[in-house]
Amino acid sequence: MKRIPLGERLSEQPDHTLVGVIKMPETSVSPMRSIVKRVLGALLALLATVLIVYLDRDGYRDANGDGLSFLDSLYYSTVSLSTTGYGDIAPATSSARLVNVLVITPLRVLFLIVLVGTTLEVLTERSRQAFRIQKWRHKVRDHVVVVGFGTKGRASVKTLLGDEDVEPNQIVVVDTDQQALDAASALGLVTVHGSATRSDVLRVAGVQRARAIVVATNRDDSAVLVTLTARELAPNAHIVASVREAENVHLLKQSGANQVVISSETAGRLLGMATSTPLVVDMVEDLLTPESGLAIAERAVEPSEEGGSPRHLPDIVLGLVRDGELYRVDAPQADAIEPGDRLLYVRKVTQAERIES
Repeated sequence: MKRIPLGERLSEQPDHTLVGVIKMPETSVSPMRSIVKRVLGALLALLATVLIVYLDRDGYRDANGDGLSFLDSLYYSTVSLSTTGYGDIAPATSSARLVNVLVITPLRVLFLIVLVGTTLEVLTERSRQAFRIQKWRHKVRDHVVVVGFGTKGRASVKTLLGDEDVEPNQIVVVDTDQQALDAASALGLVTVHGSATRSDVLRVAGVQRARAIVVATNRDDSAVLVTLTARELAPNAHIVASVREAENVHLLKQSGANQVVISSETAGRLLGMATSTPLVVDMVEDLLTPESGLAIAERAVEPSEEGGSPRHLPDIVLGLVRDGELYRVDAPQADAIEPGDRLLYVRKVTQAERIES
């Protein structure tokens, strides 16, 4: 990976210098298919050279002096493209030599690239990655940035992918651990290598155009700094942060987090509940696992439901969202459904959805 000089901002670098910092998800191609494509490319280059030589066969001199046949053209093309060059057939006229310089020499280079250009293939891959990075940076909008791909980050990504509206290429993972980034890339996610406490790294991840940011760092102080930096760059994004200690919640709130999840206390509550009511914990786990059983979901109200009570709907409604505020189903504000409301309800995951996930 190319190192960016100290003092220079990542977001101000040309796209080709970000190869290795940003990694676009790869489409898997079988080795046999790759080999077949290479062989076909080499054969096309060889065929083009044979036709060029054969059509201009009067411009070549054969050591035997009997002119060039189609087989001679094939022979000359093969030894010429493979850079063997025995010299028994050579261009004699000016036009034939010009064709060799302008056409056959580039075909020879192409032939070598296709068959034995391992080093050149790396350069080609870097160019392709640079082009994909440039295209992605210009088009990325309304994506989700996940900072940290540890246990919490992986679980959040798994939940996001369980949402039928979220595609893998709409999630960007930022981390400093290359192994974690490789694991994220294997899932089809876009990855950015760097510390999310730096504003230029977040800019490279397109955080200023993201719809949501998940802060899942391992340290609370890092979470505060990342949240503060992300909020400055993305005033309208929905930021969700995880902390280990409850005493740091107010710091995250003040830094700009819309929601804060206390990972240690949440796990502690489940552990406490498991000692007396283990089946309740199983039910909570089921509700929090979107790919199986029951799941908590959100949907818009239908016109036929307006004016009615959410408690009388066929769905098991847990709460109602109105103007960004959440009201439990037993709250007075949730007695009647109004236009524009959204419902939090328990959704049953179908067998087809399980297979897709």
